[in-house]
Amino acid sequence: MSILVIAEHDHAALKAATLNTVAAAAKLGGDIHVLVAGANCAAAAQAAAALAGVAQVKLADAPIYAEQTAENVAALIVANAEGYTHIIAPATTFGKNLLPRVAALLDVAQISEICGIEASDTSFSTFVRPIYAGNALATVKSADKVKVITVRTTAFDACAQGGSAAVESIAAGTDLGLTQLVGRELTKSARPELGAAKVIVSGGRGLASGENYHSLLEPLADKLNAALGASRAAVDAGFVPNDYQVGQTGKIVAPQLYIAIGISGAIQHLAGMKDSKVIVAINKDPDAPIFQVADYGLVGDLFAVVPELTAAL
Repeated sequence: MSILVIAEHDHAALKAATLNTVAAAAKLGGDIHVLVAGANCAAAAQAAAALAGVAQVKLADAPIYAEQTAENVAALIVANAEGYTHIIAPATTFGKNLLPRVAALLDVAQISEICGIEASDTSFSTFVRPIYAGNALATVKSADKVKVITVRTTAFDACAQGGSAAVESIAAGTDLGLTQLVGRELTKSARPELGAAKVIVSGGRGLASGENYHSLLEPLADKLNAALGASRAAVDAGFVPNDYQVGQTGKIVAPQLYIAIGISGAIQHLAGMKDSKVIVAINKDPDAPIFQVADYGLVGDLFAVVPELTAAL
């Protein structure tokens, strides 16, 4: 059994989600190969070769993969899919954009956002994946010749270092010319990346305004070296940009510590953070649903409590 992991990277280094995806692949058993497609991305390929459990790295280094458009990368994956029983990518924006196209081209069903692996062999594989915003778990069995899978990275610990896999260069495909990247607007911040942060401070509608969000949460986040997050209600109200959003339609996170401030705890938000190791909730409503998943809850006025907490740290 051979498994192809599609690496998410920025050409210079691997994204943290790739390490969790390799860990999920290791639970399947079999040989793990990692595909790194990009431009001037030899450093990312070497980083993949150093991951524990990786047997081989396939490197497609060509200008047509500089923007990693789904059309060109999917064609490359399909061209190199022969012999693999599983093709896996993280269930990030990258993986969600790429793998449905791969599954369609291979004429198989995609298995999305798995959070558990119950059994796997060359004929059948059985996975667990969340449904209904994470309120139920479905057990899914696939007999497809090749299983195309995205992985909920928060459900698997990152793999270790210490590998010494060989890096093999493979031929690039042709530019399909179906899409052209016009530009990217990236949010730059000195804070940790939300999806990989160990501590997250999140705010909701209870903060009442963007000014309150920044004046109350930023000092606390600075003390904890934390990333900032938000509920969809806070994003829709214009408090912060949508890349701060945690939840079913935002980022799925599982930090060591998640502090939810002024967040009621709608199902869609809980789906994005309930796997956090420790959850702290601050809300003036004692019946707020967030307290049902919180390890520590503080009922009080956040405008008084948060400054006191910040001062105490």
